[in-house]
Amino acid sequence: MAYLSLYRKFRPQTFADVKGQDHIVTTLQNQIKSGRFAHAYLFTGTRGTGKTSVAKILARAVNCQNPVGGSPCGECERCKAALDGSSINIIEMDAASNNGVDNIRQINEEVRYAPTDDKYKVYIIDEVHMLSTGAFNALLKTLEEPPEYVIFILATTEVHKIPITIMSRCQRYDFKHISLDVIYNRLRELMDAEGINAEEKALRYIAKAADGSMRDALSLLDRCIAFYLGEDLTYENVLEVLGAVDTEVFERLLCAIVDEDVSGSLNVIEEMVQAGRDLSQFTSDFIWYMRNLLLVKVSDNMSSIVDMSDEKLSQMANDAKLFDEAIIMRYIKVLSETLASMKFQSSKRVLLEIAIIKIIKPSMEKDVTSLLNRIENMERKLERGEYVAASGEKPAGVSEESNDAEKEEKLKGKLEMPVPEDLQYIVDNWQKVTASKNITGLHRVLIDKTKKYFDKNGTLVLAIKEGSTSYDMLANAGEDKILEEALAKNTGKEIHVSIIMETDVYNKSEDYGSINPFNIDLEEED
Repeated sequence: MAYLSLYRKFRPQTFADVKGQDHIVTTLQNQIKSGRFAHAYLFTGTRGTGKTSVAKILARAVNCQNPVGGSPCGECERCKAALDGSSINIIEMDAASNNGVDNIRQINEEVRYAPTDDKYKVYIIDEVHMLSTGAFNALLKTLEEPPEYVIFILATTEVHKIPITIMSRCQRYDFKHISLDVIYNRLRELMDAEGINAEEKALRYIAKAADGSMRDALSLLDRCIAFYLGEDLTYENVLEVLGAVDTEVFERLLCAIVDEDVSGSLNVIEEMVQAGRDLSQFTSDFIWYMRNLLLVKVSDNMSSIVDMSDEKLSQMANDAKLFDEAIIMRYIKVLSETLASMKFQSSKRVLLEIAIIKIIKPSMEKDVTSLLNRIENMERKLERGEYVAASGEKPAGVSEESNDAEKEEKLKGKLEMPVPEDLQYIVDNWQKVTASKNITGLHRVLIDKTKKYFDKNGTLVLAIKEGSTSYDMLANAGEDKILEEALAKNTGKEIHVSIIMETDVYNKSEDYGSINPFNIDLEEED
């Protein structure tokens, strides 16, 4: 006997075999039990979710001589005839290749004749959205008032292309994406039935790669089994067959991005190319990895949505602390745009390399999230003790050495203005203050990047550059009061906080100094 692929060999034969569509199965079973079924059904959903399988089961069930619990028995003559394809009263039509008016006119002629042997004549029209406008119009009258012995089952993946006049005459059932756990459990059942050992991690990766489609999952599994025929199915084998990579590669790539290591990032891509990995699949998996990172970042209880071990989840939670939510979303946006472009370009490597460089060098872009990314990169440099000076044109005739010496002298003059001893404690514990839960991630970045001074009254002054949106984000959000509470809680000192424009600070001659010497302005005060 010729080999049957897994998705054909294990196609559901009863409603009990249908996985992940309980809301539809229960309704149809109750209709069969009560004999109150509709004359027209519309099944819609993405590929591989069970539309055609359920349509065939329903067609057998309405004609079954001994239905069991609303499902076809599979033993009576009518069920056997339907299963071996000899029944002339179950007609399947592919609308993709039979989409003309003449095809529908033929159906209109056939419905005049009552079924022989069976109680109902069932028409299953797959990919019904492919019918022409004329064909839909020809079907309309028959669909509205068919003979009592005729049932139409329409299936489509693009329900938005179905005329509203057709949809209003059908009972509509939406097939959901099948969950990862349901697909995994089904794959485990089939592996046990086939007598093949498979690692849980391997089957879970296949289930994730199927993206909610049971048929795709079985096709991928069939492919992996064939490649390693007679061997146990391991996680490494699945990655090899599907052209995918382990999350360790994404962790290395992410570390290179955080360190702004362009060379290291491109070397990771080079490794993938040399290993023969599909860069589209690599990009898609990296987007999924970043998605998990974002979910872990925004919530502490994502174990049910992020499919990974507790140890891996804990590690990802630590990685997520390196990023602001907006930055992760920017990464996902850039990578998603790149993945979409890969469908129309042959040079996938070039597109991916450009995307990685764009992520590492946010100065190439001018949108808000890119600017936030630049701020975060500056913060990491400052934490490492690197001084970041603003770039600008040097006056003509001034050498770089003399310019640096002049800046150093001005910086020395600034630093010589001492912070009072009672306020130095605040300077030393500033990180504890900004780590307060009441200060959000974005505001924390803005506060740390803002120039900070103590005036003669001991007021903490946050000086924001003229025209910056940071003023609205901090002052209007009442961040001064939040910061005062954080200071009192973490230092035990009642300090007044004032958020003003930077130009106002330059006019103050009584400044004591700056909390963060890296943020001291090097320009002459007015």
